[in-house]
Amino acid sequence: MRAVIQRVTKGQVVINNKAVASIRLGFVILLGVEKTDNRDKADALAKKISNLRVFSDDAGKMNLSILDVHGKAIVVSQFTLMADTRKGNRPSFIDAALPEMARPLVDYFIKTLGKLGVETQSGEFGADMLVEIHNDGPVTILLDF
Repeated sequence: MRAVIQRVTKGQVVINNKAVASIRLGFVILLGVEKTDNRDKADALAKKISNLRVFSDDAGKMNLSILDVHGKAIVVSQFTLMADTRKGNRPSFIDAALPEMARPLVDYFIKTLGKLGVETQSGEFGADMLVEIHNDGPVTILLDF
């Protein structure tokens, strides 16, 4: 699994001109699923994200987690994160999980993050989405599991 975590002051997902997810302080998580991914990787990734200390404390130091600041998350499934661009100019997505495997794993990840105490919303799997990200800092973290 690959996740791009962006610390935000505001995040929103719009599908067909309708907001389907909207948060203030928290994370917008772009999530890619690889063919070899499984629930163990989803569990580990959710645990890492929920405890990732990238929010500022009173001294301005990145020392607090999303749980500490009572932040929320939006998870957006994004198979293009699995792009292989090492050869040529057209990305290959051969390592990306097929939808019938990726969708349940994304859903499982979202539920797991919620069980860890992070209120979590999501986009719609496979939909054409507009993702609004007000990156705070900017802070962007890439996690590969």
